Amino acid sequence: MAMTDPLGDMLTRIRNGQRAKKDSVLTPASNLRASVLEVLQREGYIRGYSEDNSGMHPALRIELKYFEGEPAIKHVARVSKPGRRVYSGSKELPTIRNGLGITIVSTPRGVLSDAEARSHNVGGEVLAEVF
Repeated sequence: MAMTDPLGDMLTRIRNGQRAKKDSVLTPASNLRASVLEVLQREGYIRGYSEDNSGMHPALRIELKYFEGEPAIKHVARVSKPGRRVYSGSKELPTIRNGLGITIVSTPRGVLSDAEARSHNVGGEVLAEVF
């Protein structure tokens, strides 16, 4: 059966992996997923990610990050869903926990965090929120 929300699936795998105290999780590879993981790595929420071609289909191995035994990601949620897309201009991008968290935005300049999108003065589809 076809997956309707691949990005939501990846975020759920990260959330479940951290609750189970896993070192890493696997998710099917795609360009959008890799772009979101790049933002998470730049902002310090994951240790990194790499391509894993050991199975039948290409996958991404996500190295989860912990601080003193607690997950680095306290909350991760999908904002724009397949049934309801959420768009925001550069001036209206939401701030998460008064700037302690990030919003991941898909813009014409690529997938960026909310701070990067504001500095480039671009808006777009609000993909997820992380803190």
